[in-house]
Amino acid sequence: MTRRKVLILEDEPAIRNVLYVLVAGLGCEGDIVHNSRQALASINRESFDAVLLDLRCSELPPEKLVAEIVHVQPNLVGRILVITGEVADPQILAMIEQHSLAHIPRQQVATQLWERLQTLLSASRRPSPFSPNQ
Repeated sequence: MTRRKVLILEDEPAIRNVLYVLVAGLGCEGDIVHNSRQALASINRESFDAVLLDLRCSELPPEKLVAEIVHVQPNLVGRILVITGEVADPQILAMIEQHSLAHIPRQQVATQLWERLQTLLSASRRPSPFSPNQ
């Protein structure tokens, strides 16, 4: 059985490590890239089941990056999870809304990512490694 693959676009090492561990905890393979050029090259080369996307890592305008991702792999529509800081830019907010992108504020990655990834990947329910009951 082939493991699901998740592309992780994140430049901050601490966040990148948390994302990688959570993806592995869901039984998925994580591929890490550090910028949008690497992300698009990976998406053109391989098939992914989901993308975790830090918009700050992109040299491209966010809407162009998202449009290119779903153009190359239409199966990723609804399977892109944006990791954001405090988004105040109305254009970024409109792009997130227009593409119906799920997003998590950067400071809530560890607490929300497990459930969001499970939803994106339709994974079987497993307890979060960050659950206070563990």
